[in-house]
Amino acid sequence: MKRVLVVGASRGIGLEFVHQYLDVGETGAVGAQVWATARSDEGLARIEALGAHALRLDVAGAESGGTLAASIGGQTFDTMLLVAGVFGPRTQGLQTPTQAEFDTVMHTNVLGVMRVLPQALDLLARGAKLAVVSSRMGSIGLRTSPAGWLYRASKAAVNSVLKDASLVLAGKATCVALHPGWVKTDMGGEGADIDVQTSVRTMRQTLAGLTAADNGGFFNHDGQPLAW
Repeated sequence: MKRVLVVGASRGIGLEFVHQYLDVGETGAVGAQVWATARSDEGLARIEALGAHALRLDVAGAESGGTLAASIGGQTFDTMLLVAGVFGPRTQGLQTPTQAEFDTVMHTNVLGVMRVLPQALDLLARGAKLAVVSSRMGSIGLRTSPAGWLYRASKAAVNSVLKDASLVLAGKATCVALHPGWVKTDMGGEGADIDVQTSVRTMRQTLAGLTAADNGGFFNHDGQPLAW
């Protein structure tokens, strides 16, 4: 049975990944075994209610650098998803973020990933798929707006981090950055383009279709390659 690890699954996209990989009420097929992390009691309760293994983890906390692998107890995973993220200030131009805003966004979106990814060396089975949920807002080649420039900077940085991980893990796992689309979540808002179920379903399909040749790539949720 496939084993899946979702980092950052208290709600939204992460929780929907848990739901769909468990295959709750969808096709009647036997789903994956799923482990998922959250930092709050409420998030852990939502994960457990779906039938997944819930693990407490705050990726922005210094202790996250070694606790994930230890708490899993030797399990290895066929799919690993790093979803945790925050948007930060909703700027439209070059408004300087406060120190607290910068620290929150960069610690969660970048440093958190850099703390978790080294543990992937021990957590991934050979031939596994690893995805960081990034954003096309982090693309420099596709950029036409400065809105949310702190969030954009964090996603450009995490794309770089993912690329480095793909070099280290080449031959063992296929590592990609995924843009989930503009999704109707607490972050995306009700005016977004697609619902969370569609976003996650298409990302799962994209992950399932990846080959070793896609290692280090950046893809839209529907599998279309994106410019860095």
